[in-house]
This record gives sequence, structure tokens and C-alpha cells, in this order.
Amino acid sequence: RCPRRGHGDEAGRGQEGGDQSDADAIVAKPDTLPVGQNGDHMRIATWNVNSLKVRLGRVEEWLAYAQPDVVCLQETKLSDATFPHLAFSALGYESVHHGFGQWNGVAILSRVGIDDPNYGFSEGLEADTDARLITATCGGARILSVYVPNGRGLDDPHYQYKLSWLDRLRRHLDATADPSRAVAVCGDFNVAPDDRDVWDPGIFVGSTHVSKPERDALAHLESWGLQDAFRLRYDQDGLFSYWDYRAGDFHQHRGMRIDLMLVSKPLAERLSWAIIDRNARKGKLPSDHAPVVIDIAAEDAA
Repeated sequence: RCPRRGHGDEAGRGQEGGDQSDADAIVAKPDTLPVGQNGDHMRIATWNVNSLKVRLGRVEEWLAYAQPDVVCLQETKLSDATFPHLAFSALGYESVHHGFGQWNGVAILSRVGIDDPNYGFSEGLEADTDARLITATCGGARILSVYVPNGRGLDDPHYQYKLSWLDRLRRHLDATADPSRAVAVCGDFNVAPDDRDVWDPGIFVGSTHVSKPERDALAHLESWGLQDAFRLRYDQDGLFSYWDYRAGDFHQHRGMRIDLMLVSKPLAERLSWAIIDRNARKGKLPSDHAPVVIDIAAEDAA
């Protein structure tokens, strides 16, 4: 069975809480820091919001306290015409969005500029019928917001689509970016990189998100010249970014780490801080994902 039960289903949403475990000491609310305003760091975040229409207020609140400079959003479930550019502009963010409405949808918010946006895969690659990829340059870094297909089941045609999509993402990087420069590929990858990234590996045997072909495809993407930023800071297991809405998974810490920030060497060498903001998964009408956040020191401060 697919381990992500009922993803995108409104059933079971409401009050979320639960105590933080010791392992979650590093997945707490970020300090309210004026990051980016003094040029010492650039704070980059990624968050699958699972319907921006439902969660716009929560996103606005989170932006106010986390103070990211660049944010990659997934599953906006909005069309380009309905994306709330003005709401983000009021908070100091430029924004670009790629979405058709109802399903999927990706965006990049930036208060350090947005240049050269690219919607979907680069020219020459098979076009995607879904809105799952947007690319732009922000603060001198090439930023990709990605929403990798779920896969559904190992015998489902969507699984082959997922593997093909990851291969096209690698070729998109070949065509549009340079690993010797600042690049960050951020989003919901729908792949747990290894067994420590799921709450019980035995439960997931025979499921998507953990199969060898998916993990091999992710490793092939990383071989372009990318590193898992969060794992550069933390090695331990039990650190998750996604918990299913149902069955009390969040309360019982039955989760997965599938929201990743893959960075090129110039960014990895300046990585100074990383967090999964588990508190953003609590409260009323949360997304089933938590934001992942990293700080990159300015080149002259590294």
C-alpha cells in the first residue's frame, strides 16, 4: 500500500498538537531573526502547504516569524490567475507561480529578487502535463521548487511517471544550471532517502517512497553535484517533515523525511544552520508537511 494514506484528503484536518520528543529539539520554531537584512545570511525554506487557499493565513504568519529570504512552495493547488501575489508583495516578497488549479502547483517567493524564471522543464525535454517545477534566480542562487510525483504504487503507471520525472529533473539541471555555482533544489521529493528517514522501515516494504529505483533516481540527481543540506547538519533518525493526517500519526511521531533541500557545493560550504519547523505542523488546519529551513552565510562571512 502507499504509505501516504489519503494525501490531499481534507478528512482528519483540525487541531494538531503533541509533545516534542528529544529528537525534535532541532525541529522547533525558528528564532525571529532579521536574516537577510544585514547581508550576513540568506535563509531559504521549502514547504508543501497542501492548498494555499486553505492555508494562506498560516503561511503569512509563518513568514512573519521565520523571516525567510526565499521560500519554495508546493501543492499550492491554485491556478496562476488565483495565486495571491499581492498578499505576498505586502509582506515584502516577489513571487512566481506555476499552477493550473485544483492539483499540484509550485511557487517561489523572494525578498532578494527573482530573475529568469522558467516554468516546467527546459526546452528540449518532454513537457510535463502537471505543474510540478519552477526555477528562478534569487539572491544570486539558482532556485528550483519541485513537487515530485507520488508514485501511488509500485505497479501503478504513476510510479514510472515518477521515475521518468526525476530523470528529466536531472536533465533539466544539466541544461539550465551549473554545479560549480550556487544551486538549491528544494521541495517535496516523495522519496525518503534512506531507512532512517521513515518511522518504521518494515512498514514500508513493498511501498513507494522507499523503493530502490526511487532512491537510485534521487542519488542520480544528487550526483549532478548536490548534497542533502539537512543531513550535513544532522545524522540521527527520527527527524521527519511529513506526517499523515489520520491515525494520530503526528501525535505518535509516525512520519517521513521527504521534503529535501539539495544544494550545490558553493552553498553546502556556507551552510550555517538547518531546521525542520515541526511547530508549523501543529494547530488549526495545518499542512501535513512542516517547513524545512536552512541558512547560507554570505560569501564574505563564510
